[in-house]
Amino acid sequence: MDQSACTVLTRCIEQYPDAGMLREQLQHSQQPADLIPLYDQLIPVIESAMWASGLAPAAVADYHALCTEMESLLAQGKDTRHTLTIVVPVADRPRHLRSCLQSLAGAVQAFGSNRDKLVVVIADDSVAASSIQAHRTLASELQGQGINTLYFGLKEQQAELARLPDQDRQAIQHIISLTQPDDFAHKGASTTRNITYLRLHRLAQQDPHALFMFVDSDQEFHANTGAGEHVYTTNYYYHIDRLFSQAPIEVLTGKVVGDPPVSPAVMAATLLDDTLALYRELATLDPAASCSFHGGETSATDAAYHDMAQLFGFSATTGTHRYPCPLQGPHDHAACLSHFATRLQHFFDGEHPTRRTPYQHEDVQASCTPARTVYTGNYVLTPAALRYFIPFASLQLRMAGPVLGRLVQAASGDAFVSANLPLLHQRTEGESGQSEFRPGIDRAGSQADLSGEFERQYFGDVMLFTVIELVKHGYPENTPTIDQLQQTLASTDTRLRAQYAATRERVMAGLTELESVLADTGAWWQTAEYKDSRERLAGFVANLRVNFDAAAPAWQQITDKAHHARRSAAIVAALASYRTDCAHWARVLQA
Repeated sequence: MDQSACTVLTRCIEQYPDAGMLREQLQHSQQPADLIPLYDQLIPVIESAMWASGLAPAAVADYHALCTEMESLLAQGKDTRHTLTIVVPVADRPRHLRSCLQSLAGAVQAFGSNRDKLVVVIADDSVAASSIQAHRTLASELQGQGINTLYFGLKEQQAELARLPDQDRQAIQHIISLTQPDDFAHKGASTTRNITYLRLHRLAQQDPHALFMFVDSDQEFHANTGAGEHVYTTNYYYHIDRLFSQAPIEVLTGKVVGDPPVSPAVMAATLLDDTLALYRELATLDPAASCSFHGGETSATDAAYHDMAQLFGFSATTGTHRYPCPLQGPHDHAACLSHFATRLQHFFDGEHPTRRTPYQHEDVQASCTPARTVYTGNYVLTPAALRYFIPFASLQLRMAGPVLGRLVQAASGDAFVSANLPLLHQRTEGESGQSEFRPGIDRAGSQADLSGEFERQYFGDVMLFTVIELVKHGYPENTPTIDQLQQTLASTDTRLRAQYAATRERVMAGLTELESVLADTGAWWQTAEYKDSRERLAGFVANLRVNFDAAAPAWQQITDKAHHARRSAAIVAALASYRTDCAHWARVLQA
């Protein structure tokens, strides 16, 4: 055939040694449709070469051009690929949402994606009128770029629920968290997702070939974590469509790179370990010497940031990680210390300055494996999989994704998979250096109070590991008695209480040790010129003590008998009713 229609394909086959086996196939291709399999074979070759080159501009340009050329060929015929609806739940985060949507639009442009195959739904759970207006404006702006965008705000969500008969709304109250019209905002991400499922279900009636992707507003559509890098490195639509076309997948989950996806409540100890190591090393260095804390990513180890990684089957977080200074241009150790001390406050919004997760390249299609955890900020499901609502939403616990994953795994088996399709996770936004809104973190005072998130994290872990134990014995198909549920929960709670207590002691010991290092009168940072750095670090230490000592509100809540009894009773009741909730949900979707 005339190869002028595939100049990029032809050039890349000639240019990249690993693509040489495609030359003969190209010569025998007679129709445009014959070429698509060649693009499918060449794309992973180009992706590997791009990452191996360190994202060299020429390699990135080849990747973008190849995908764009393939899209042009597909546009010449009937495009039978899936429609992908991307849902972004958001609450009072206009700057985060802008970055997220700009990255999506940038990726669509970079890969020449067929805009007719994309829909974006902004599921708004905001309180502030200014946020709601800003989110509406962002939806209009994206629509103006040719991407079909639906704003699904509070009124639209209430209207969706109003479509249900009263008896159905009551029957699924644990799933949609019945609230009053004047108190409908900040229902939580899980409840917002579940209500959005109802709208997606109606969309699926018009397009049963649709796929639904959920992403968080503090994420971007690329996977490169280098400072200042905003290169579009993953053609998400292409890979998602191929995965669902080639295998009977119901739920696909990716992960995140960049900032950890966990609460600061469970990563203070690892940060203290690394902070101590940094200060001890700095003490031996000349403050005016050129900064030596450069040279690569932080860690490629799964859950290296988590204080209790062994709970999740990972190796215990032992050893320290050297601080990777992000400052650009010539600077000395004093500047490095000053910047690090400033970044420590970002920890309370979810950053971990020493243990970000880098991207590790692996062929997406080959990476597809059975999964057990849903990353609720990055997962895709079919219309049939809308039956898997976010469980126990009304409890507003953390760990909803891992809990959902265990239940989906039990019901769906090999139809639940993960693949190497991470999104970049940015917990803070550049203008303020903080997260715009983060439930469970109170910044009303001079210090960040983590108690709300800490409590939700602890009981979320109790729920997760109780579910894991129950699934081993056939849950939810075989739901135990209330007494059996209480016994399983109590056993799990006892084990986790000990783990949390040990971690709290480790944090307190680390704080004491760090204070002694900072009090070293011979250290170079004790002079007047480093006063700001000392005060910032002292403020960080004081804030951690407020959140982790024995009198901390979070720890008091966890150990308070009355509060603990209320939470435990609510968890047991939710576990007991889950199978019934599933039946009610299925009936609503079938109506």
